[in-house]
Amino acid sequence: MKKLIAANWKMNKTVPEAVSAAKELKLLIKNSKNAEVAVCPPFTALEAVGKELEKTKIKLGAQNMHFEDSGAYTGDISPLMLKGIGCEYVILGHSERREFFKEDDVLINKKVMSALKNKLTPILCVGETLEQRSSSKAREVIDKQLRNCLDKVNAKQMQNVVIAYEPVWAISRGISNTKPATKEDAEEMHKFIREFLGNIFDSATAKNARIIYGGSVKPENAEELLSMPNINGALVGNASLNAKSFAEIVKAAEN
Repeated sequence: MKKLIAANWKMNKTVPEAVSAAKELKLLIKNSKNAEVAVCPPFTALEAVGKELEKTKIKLGAQNMHFEDSGAYTGDISPLMLKGIGCEYVILGHSERREFFKEDDVLINKKVMSALKNKLTPILCVGETLEQRSSSKAREVIDKQLRNCLDKVNAKQMQNVVIAYEPVWAISRGISNTKPATKEDAEEMHKFIREFLGNIFDSATAKNARIIYGGSVKPENAEELLSMPNINGALVGNASLNAKSFAEIVKAAEN
């Protein structure tokens, strides 16, 4: 399977800045063949970036969505709206949504089911905090998050779900001295997630599941992380804001 390299621009870039970054990126990776690339701009720039990426292989994704198709939900965006402007991916359950906006597994599960119903591929984020890891609860936390967020998802639907393991303690949020998980740390948890999927679905579903890593992925560590057997790509935050840095990570995925 091709590795998925997804850019999460978070709450950054005005529309002109986003279009400029997309224009630069498509030139930098125009010869990329062995990696699937997705860009997830803020809502305001989705349509403009989508138009810029037309006739390229770069996919468009959103950073969040509501679980209803429409309704009195001021300030929210529905899956139909995302589909209408060409989105194929949507990030759900990101640790920043969990922490800052108090999104819980029940809500995230509703969003996952809605994304699947509307033929959007959810990038479902799971991960533990430093406190949880230090108290040897990382696997327990991941198990619970997956079990709850994938509730009612069947094996066939699971083929269209991407799992992103993002240890909260490794997410830089622009802080330069944040330490990412080592390749061994990341591989261990990715293997655990794959085994979990094998237990709740079946071995074929687990083997074919796309499990990607997020947490201070940068050009300097991308190749070693992506060389691990159970890591099928990366969800890139801060390093994706620079088109050249992100392109280097895409290149690392092709090796």
